[in-house]
Amino acid sequence: MPVDVAEADFERDVIERSKEVPVVVDFWAEWCGPCRQLSPALEAAETKRDGEVVLAKIDTDANQALAQRYGIQGIPAVKAFRDGQVVDEFVGAVPPAKVEDFFDGLAPSRADQLLAAGDELSLREASELEPRRADIALALASARLARGAEAEALEAVEAFPDDFGAAGIAARVNLAAAGVAPEAWKSLDTGEPEAALDVLIEALSEDGADPDRRDQLRRAIVGILAGFDPADPTAREYRRKLSAAL
Repeated sequence: MPVDVAEADFERDVIERSKEVPVVVDFWAEWCGPCRQLSPALEAAETKRDGEVVLAKIDTDANQALAQRYGIQGIPAVKAFRDGQVVDEFVGAVPPAKVEDFFDGLAPSRADQLLAAGDELSLREASELEPRRADIALALASARLARGAEAEALEAVEAFPDDFGAAGIAARVNLAAAGVAPEAWKSLDTGEPEAALDVLIEALSEDGADPDRRDQLRRAIVGILAGFDPADPTAREYRRKLSAAL
């Protein structure tokens, strides 16, 4: 069922909740005929997705500050929130098919669900469903590396040569095969990327005679850093260390 949201609980019920699940906000008013026309389609779409998308309703007459904050000039106005931000929207009583399309763009796909599961079998199925998604390929390659299947890990990312993470995995496999920096790969497999970066940057600083190996080390380091939030101070510090080593 839709949640009635007011200014006092907007941050909790929309902004914070949208960090866990997409929230569709219906800006409406009691006197609005098109709003009453649209509501059944919104509610049916939410019910069909069984908790994968939440529907919230905001009475614009009772919550004028929120309406002004989000630039509501006509109602019904529908805005979709994900991670605290508006990611999609429409205005007016659109047909039910349009509402379904709107919700389809927010609900996690089958591939997303399999990616979230995280086990190798699920990731392989996700890759088959959406073979062009680099994030799925990287997750699958990482799962294969964790069980020592390096050739299979390479196969998972070979279609993404321009992706930093994929290039990093390919470099890791090549370096590991040459016996370079084994401690780094152990650290990665145990969830210690910073320890791995320390080993690889030290190896890069010391290995000045082999340009190809230096390039492989650089690719491996960049691939690990691609998994960090760009705004993370740790990532900035290691990018600085990488620049100094190069």
